[in-house]
Amino acid sequence: MGKIVWKGGTLLSPVPAVLVSCGSVEKPSALTIAWTGIISSDPPRMYISVRPERNSYEIIKQSGEFAVNMMPSGFVKQVDYCGIKSGKNEDKLAKKKLTALPCDKISAPQIAGSRITLECKVFDIIPQGSHDMFLADILAVDIDEELLDEKGRLCVEKANLFAYAHGTYFTLGKKIGSFGFSCKAKRGKVVKRKNSPKKSKKK
Repeated sequence: MGKIVWKGGTLLSPVPAVLVSCGSVEKPSALTIAWTGIISSDPPRMYISVRPERNSYEIIKQSGEFAVNMMPSGFVKQVDYCGIKSGKNEDKLAKKKLTALPCDKISAPQIAGSRITLECKVFDIIPQGSHDMFLADILAVDIDEELLDEKGRLCVEKANLFAYAHGTYFTLGKKIGSFGFSCKAKRGKVVKRKNSPKKSKKK
């Protein structure tokens, strides 16, 4: 089959649907972000893209801090709501019974219920058109203890996270591979050595 060509657009799927919190524990704010990602592993850095008209934009710009909260699928309605409604008109967190908790390295809060939270410090802001891109260092990662196995390994599959794709939220499906699995050599079959023939006894 052929392909239909549309004009350029933001049709990248799936993308994260994360709850970005800012402000302080005493006066928290939050908005839902889909335009986000990692930009460096060493040092660990990421970005979020925010429209200047969003209420949280000025809070993040002035404080230079934010937290990225990865919420489980049971919070999808709250996450969606925080992406639609503005904090200028109401206390979204209080209305949706979301609780702000202190972070370890930044003054911005994290959100109770988040399975994994990235604590971020902004080092640059780059205008990109409809959105401004906040570039930030990831200073700390807060992980729900239930996601760790007995060896301290992170089992992210237990987090019950969800993604956003073209206007729809989806829970993550079954595992179909792991990083580097396409390049791993197949396990060869163990070849059993045949017993050497017994030497005939001299008569």
